[in-house]
Amino acid sequence: MSTPHPPAPSWPHCTHGADPATDPVGCHGIHVPGHTACLAHVADTHRDAYLAGLTPGASIDHRGTTFTDALLTALLDALRDPSTDNARLGDARFGSAIFEGDAGFGSATFEGVAGFGSATFKGGAWFGSATFKGGARFLSATFEGDARFVSATFEGDAGFGSATFEGVAGFGSATFEGVAGFGSATFEGDARFGSATFKGGAWFGSATFEGDARFESATFKGHAGFESATFVTADQFGPLLCAGPLVLTGAMFGSPVTLSIAARRVECRRTRWSSTAEIRLRYATVDFAQAVFEYPLTIAAEPDPFVLNDGRPLAEDLFPSAYDPAVRVASLRGVDAAHLVLADLDLWECLFTGTVHLDQLRLEGACTFNTAPPAVHWRRWPPVRFTERRVLAEEHHWRASRPGAVPGWAPGTGRAAGPLQLAPVYRALRKGFEDGKHEPGAADFYYGEMEMRRRADDIPRSERGLLTAYWALSGYGLRASRALAWLGAAMVLTVMLLMAFGLAQDTPQQTATGTVPAGGGTVTFKIDQGDPQNPTGDRLTGERFEKALNVTLNSAVFRTSGQDLTTAGTYIEMTSRLTEPVLLGLAVLAIRNRVKR
Repeated sequence: MSTPHPPAPSWPHCTHGADPATDPVGCHGIHVPGHTACLAHVADTHRDAYLAGLTPGASIDHRGTTFTDALLTALLDALRDPSTDNARLGDARFGSAIFEGDAGFGSATFEGVAGFGSATFKGGAWFGSATFKGGARFLSATFEGDARFVSATFEGDAGFGSATFEGVAGFGSATFEGVAGFGSATFEGDARFGSATFKGGAWFGSATFEGDARFESATFKGHAGFESATFVTADQFGPLLCAGPLVLTGAMFGSPVTLSIAARRVECRRTRWSSTAEIRLRYATVDFAQAVFEYPLTIAAEPDPFVLNDGRPLAEDLFPSAYDPAVRVASLRGVDAAHLVLADLDLWECLFTGTVHLDQLRLEGACTFNTAPPAVHWRRWPPVRFTERRVLAEEHHWRASRPGAVPGWAPGTGRAAGPLQLAPVYRALRKGFEDGKHEPGAADFYYGEMEMRRRADDIPRSERGLLTAYWALSGYGLRASRALAWLGAAMVLTVMLLMAFGLAQDTPQQTATGTVPAGGGTVTFKIDQGDPQNPTGDRLTGERFEKALNVTLNSAVFRTSGQDLTTAGTYIEMTSRLTEPVLLGLAVLAIRNRVKR
């Protein structure tokens, strides 16, 4: 099977070395102006004449040309500016060119477009301190040796899309004034962007980093896109700064890695983590929806500025001093939380619906949740006051979406999850807190679980009524003040009823009756007591209050007082002995749930 020959280029080319059988195209180099051969194959006298006619800042076109070290040096010498001793080029077209040795452009200045698309650098590519005033186009270029762009300045767009860096790609301290495009680039060696500055957007979508991805102290003043990028063996990413969103959506991390990022927003949707990882953040809102964690992963807020490898703190010039460095989580939907640890994060707006193994989520440090609106709302009847507790953002969204919602509940975007979806979320979080021996924290999520069950449409009306009574009497066994208030009200009512109807008018007198035999002998007496009489006259006396209070207090602890009661009083006492101990027990249970470790 014959090997297909590369197609002929679109420009008039040299054809040097063409062979109808093996290589019908020959050399791809474009003609030197006025000749029919490329710069590598034109006659020496013609080459010398061409080079002698070049001046600093001239535009050149050497697409497809093969450059040796000597030929490239001769070309750059012809374009060298005597005042700076650096080459100065206008439009420079080196598309599909082949640089067989080291391509040393050094501190050259490209005043026009620098076109190196599909060029091949077989040795090192040296662009250290080079200045690209126009676009820099290295699309699909291949760097078989090290590529050095250290301290280079890209004033226009820099395009390295689909480029292949087989050696070290050095962009340390480089400055990209325009858009920097590295989409689908392959970094087979280390990718070094330490202290680089990206003033426009930076695009690394679908890039592959097979070695280290060194972005220590890199600064992104705009958007930083790493969508679907692959980090094969990188063990560190950052610390870096990003004023705009840093997007890692669909990225894959194949080895243990630490990410240190200070950014306004970090998108980690559908990321895949095939090893342990730690993500340390500042200032950011982070979204992990549908991310896949195969091993333990920690997301933590960094309280102080990141420290660089040399011990210096990372300067945070992009963030005003008044800006809150706290880290907020936007979503964990679709995540398997069995391996997830959250530390010192703001979960006020976090969406949990659809999270798997949420009961195994570990919360460390000061992780904060949203709260219920604290005020009493008088604009509706009856007035509404929500109990202070931890609340999921999704409950905020659901309550705000209901007709007649009271102020204070924050609306969300899109369709809000309802009680059927939120009840298992609260249940899983409650179990996680209980397993962590944090009973007071678990109590709030138990309250939320019961609230969602009471509001859900899939439970019978009788059960919903029972839950409503449980809520009204004691806040699901968690609100001692509510149970004590009901207990106090019940006791006051019992006292009043006993004073009015329950206590007898007077204590019945005992009477003894019997017959004394005439001749003496045993005397038999029958002792009887009259029925208690219903009270008449003034019933609200101090004496009756004392007796009624005694009956009530004994009833609360399920004891009998021994007082003489009317028939109505007997029933009042029986009712009191049934209800008041239950209310007292609910109050004790609520206090225990709040103080239990």
